[in-house]
Amino acid sequence: MQAPDHALIVIDVQNDFCPGGALAVAEGDAVVAPINALLGDFAVRVVTQDWHPADHASFADNHPGAAPFSVTEMPYGPQVLWPRHCVQGTAGADFHPGLRTDPADLVIRKGFRASIDSYSAFFENDRATPTGLEGYLRSRGVTTLTLAGLATDFCVAYSALDAARLGFGVTVRLDACRAIDLDGSLAAALEQMRAAGVSLQG
Repeated sequence: MQAPDHALIVIDVQNDFCPGGALAVAEGDAVVAPINALLGDFAVRVVTQDWHPADHASFADNHPGAAPFSVTEMPYGPQVLWPRHCVQGTAGADFHPGLRTDPADLVIRKGFRASIDSYSAFFENDRATPTGLEGYLRSRGVTTLTLAGLATDFCVAYSALDAARLGFGVTVRLDACRAIDLDGSLAAALEQMRAAGVSLQG
């Protein structure tokens, strides 16, 4: 068991991000076993869930003529337009059936505001609207985080960078993550995390 000030944050291990899903990450389901093995090692365990309304602004099919994976400008900056995924109440938004969620102390949903996307577990993509996770962790006395889940180069990396910016010690378990790697996004994310002082392991 890790020290009581050390939390495991499991990012978006949901059906739509696993093989066969609407926004499948290659080998996304390969993270389930290593994450399940980690759960018993931490005193504080949080899982996040992408949770979009059907009219979400990040869905390409809500922008007539826009192609999935193209980029548009939102009031908060550039936004990748994704295939429709993790719609509230659908099977795609459910956690992977093999993931052990019972040990989680907290499930935090993100991306539920129709007008703004949310990669990070801490802030929406305007980098200002909080999810509430920081306050929860502070109230539990957490100072150090280990992150795992999907996808390395988007939601995991954004969460790790925000956590480091907020002053947490951060480790990303790469053996328990998989990446989308959109136009070199994985290499860029790994470099950004290293530069921010995030420890990359596994």
